[in-house]
Amino acid sequence: MALLGTLVFLFIRTLGFDARRDADTATLLRELRALDLRVDGDAGRLANDYSAAQPPAIDRSPLIFRALHELEQRASPEVAPKIQGLRADVSDKLAALAALRLAHADSVAALQTSEEALSQLTSEAAAARAKRPGSANATYAVEGQSEGLRYRLREAGVETQAEDARTIEAVLMRLQAAAASADPALAAAASRAEAAAKGFVAALAAESVAFRKVTFHPAGARIERLTQQLGRMVDGQLDDQQRWRTYLFFYAAALLILAGALAARVVSGQAALRAANETLEKRVAERTTELTATLAQLKESEAQLVQTEKMSSLGQMIAGVAHELNTPLAYVKNSLWSVRSRMPDLRDALVQAERLKVILQSESPDAADLQEAFAALGARLKQLEAHHVMEDLDSLTKDGVHGIEQISELVTNLKNFSRVDRSHVSSFNVNEGVQATLLIARTQLRNVAIDKRLGEIPSITCSPSQVNQVLLNLLTNAAQALDKPGGRITVATRVVDAGAIAIDVEDNGRGIDPEVLPKIFDPFFTTKEVGKGTGLGLSIAYKIVQQHGGFFDVRSEVGVGSTFTVTLPLQPPAALARAVNEEATA
Repeated sequence: MALLGTLVFLFIRTLGFDARRDADTATLLRELRALDLRVDGDAGRLANDYSAAQPPAIDRSPLIFRALHELEQRASPEVAPKIQGLRADVSDKLAALAALRLAHADSVAALQTSEEALSQLTSEAAAARAKRPGSANATYAVEGQSEGLRYRLREAGVETQAEDARTIEAVLMRLQAAAASADPALAAAASRAEAAAKGFVAALAAESVAFRKVTFHPAGARIERLTQQLGRMVDGQLDDQQRWRTYLFFYAAALLILAGALAARVVSGQAALRAANETLEKRVAERTTELTATLAQLKESEAQLVQTEKMSSLGQMIAGVAHELNTPLAYVKNSLWSVRSRMPDLRDALVQAERLKVILQSESPDAADLQEAFAALGARLKQLEAHHVMEDLDSLTKDGVHGIEQISELVTNLKNFSRVDRSHVSSFNVNEGVQATLLIARTQLRNVAIDKRLGEIPSITCSPSQVNQVLLNLLTNAAQALDKPGGRITVATRVVDAGAIAIDVEDNGRGIDPEVLPKIFDPFFTTKEVGKGTGLGLSIAYKIVQQHGGFFDVRSEVGVGSTFTVTLPLQPPAALARAVNEEATA
């Protein structure tokens, strides 16, 4: 009985722990972390959308609290006490998100109020100009400052709130001065516009505080720590289980040797051993199935994160294009409005000329009427000349044409950036891709000096949209590495040999630590704060270059800068088209 009791004891110890329960706990923690990332995404999208028609808010709290409740029900005794603290953190983050939504609604309402006040000021300026034509230049200045303030208000954001507040304050001072100079009656409208704008600045400041509280909240980090602790605990339990299995194996072997000496107990001993082995095999099979399912879930999560990274790049590209279009559109619009404001003077001159023509064509023109017509036409022409109307019209039309040319150039580069479907492989000039990508990323590179050294290189066969994505990721990373004034990025293309070209992206940023450098292409590796990066940008770029038969070379010195070199063959591997098709259908 003692021998059998020892065997049972060893068998029970091999059971160790409830693997299904811990696997369920790990799955719930991953689900909770994914929901936390979606909350961060909701905050980011909300803080960058000041349109009047706000999309309905997505309430993720039921899913989050369901996951927390299931964690409390299923977690092991070692993990359960930590769920209460996690629930408090998550509840606090959801409350912070709700506060952000309220603050954002206040900002949107304040922005609408500001735009209405500015529209009223513009209308009153136009009315003042109609009553006092001599104040045209001054009222136009008021309208220009009003449009400038409107543009600054629309461009303001929570991440640049402090700088935007100083810029708006400066524009408000110029607007007040222009209004007072143009017509004292405009001062009241200008004061209303100023009050509305300051209200928006205050609302934006409150929203910025709420946004930082959401994005820097420690709930996500607590989930990550708890997941890691659970993983270490499971690893330790698996080690203990394996050790007890080893003990069981040797003890069973000893029993078999003993059974040879105890013939009467051979049959019962073998039956017990077979039963024990079958039970162990069944449990191993069950655990293998559970681990396979967990691995499949991890792969699905990775695929979702890769898609999130791709959508993030697309969002950055669209935001950059919209920002770049605003400036030329604004001064094209202002030029056209200014041209339109000159038309009444020209139309009046034409009326005076037509009247003079009628008098001259009559059989017996009256001398007094003729003299009066000549005098009126002459006065009007002198007025046009004194106001430099023709010169202004020529300048304004040139400005309008220049703005249209800028818009045309931006659209052409955007078309070049994504002109080929992701599932197609074709001939591509990398220099054109560099030009298009620099224009698309101009918003992120606004304060960076760009040095282009594009050599004479042949076209390559590739997936153009994927190569453009690699260029965009490298330029974005280089811009984010510039943490000091005088930032510079050098982009160069060159021929490596008869069968390959190279693209160099060099920055004079902070550089990469030697211990971090070997990890930069690992999936999900990032040195950014939690919630500010997925760590997939360089990983995706590495995969694209590898599929094209190329390779990366990275040189970096801390405090000096980094150089990323991409080498691509002129003719990629035959498997590229298949890989691109799989990527496109993923």
